[in-house]
Amino acid sequence: MINRRTAMVLPAAMIATGLGWSRSLAATTDVIDDLSQPSPRASNGASWELIADRVMGGLSNGTMLREVVQDREAIHMRGDVSLENNGGFLQIAVDLAPDGAPIDASHWAGIEIDVIGKDESYNLHLRTADVARPWQSYRQSFIARPEWRTLRLPFADFEAHRIDVPLDLSKLRRIGIVAIGRAFHADISIAGVRFHS
Repeated sequence: MINRRTAMVLPAAMIATGLGWSRSLAATTDVIDDLSQPSPRASNGASWELIADRVMGGLSNGTMLREVVQDREAIHMRGDVSLENNGGFLQIAVDLAPDGAPIDASHWAGIEIDVIGKDESYNLHLRTADVARPWQSYRQSFIARPEWRTLRLPFADFEAHRIDVPLDLSKLRRIGIVAIGRAFHADISIAGVRFHS
């Protein structure tokens, strides 16, 4: 189900360009990735990866490319999500520290992403040091519209999925942009990911 009330959209004039966001997370900056590093490396020193349900026997298939999408440098995920063989997801994900260790994001209010798509619903998934199973996460849905938009997804509106432990932002480890739960052609691009206050 799409959480339409919580994903705040910023006007195009307020979309961040990434200027001045070159410090690492260790230097307490709000940048996760401004696409200033060669693909697949993120600004924080970690690397983006494409994960499909094939790791669990599913049949979904996709690609992750760095390319220009409507005049912006972007990470572009596209592919077909299949529900066959108990599958049903494609994901691009990045650790929040280069070594995969947890970081403390408790002083931030949420995640901000620059996104474009084809009017389809996607999820942003959070993983913490408390998440032990691949199917566990903290999730929030959003719509990727066919024009660039900046969305703010507050931490308070993420829902625990198949985990009983409350979201502990002092142990945040990884984020993922996920096409999940239904058979469809995924086509989504991300031009920046940040923490917002």
